[in-house]
Amino acid sequence: MKKHIYIMRHGETLFNAQRRTQGWCDSPLSERGKADSIVARKFMKNFPVEFDAFYSSTSERASDTLEIVFPKKSYQRLKALKEMNFGAFEGQPTYLEVWDKTTFYEAFGGETRAALVDRVEKAFLEILSPPKNQNVFCVGHGAASWFFLEDKVKRTTAMSTEGFQNLDLMHLTFDPKTSEFEFCEIVHIL
Repeated sequence: MKKHIYIMRHGETLFNAQRRTQGWCDSPLSERGKADSIVARKFMKNFPVEFDAFYSSTSERASDTLEIVFPKKSYQRLKALKEMNFGAFEGQPTYLEVWDKTTFYEAFGGETRAALVDRVEKAFLEILSPPKNQNVFCVGHGAASWFFLEDKVKRTTAMSTEGFQNLDLMHLTFDPKTSEFEFCEIVHIL
């Protein structure tokens, strides 16, 4: 039986609003990010799935988003769900980012895209390994989720070219027999 993992990108942060690169560095949710997370909470109250477990990146922006969207739910924070490490580019204006993030940041103390995708895949496999975890909810990050989707996920459904925006919800299935992830949809909550 396939398992389901729902990955929500955190709400808007101060660095998002300032157009600054944030990977392993962190900035708090902006007022808009908090307000939008409340909208996401209302949306998720009517979501037709009951979740068996909740997980978040260890970044404050992700755990704060989860606590707003699902108040009073216990969850586990995992370092492996963190965003890509952009090294010396952390906190810098986003116009300094390069288009090809394959290996560029490694030379500046960051990580490669392959290392990021491997880390995220291991985290998802860990999250989905308990038999009780049939429907799992995670709060993560844009590049980490998108690169994992592009590099490791079978796609039979068309994906939007809009990317993965703040508070979007990515739905993937996982087949334990084949160890394959499959893309289902991206839900734009806002």
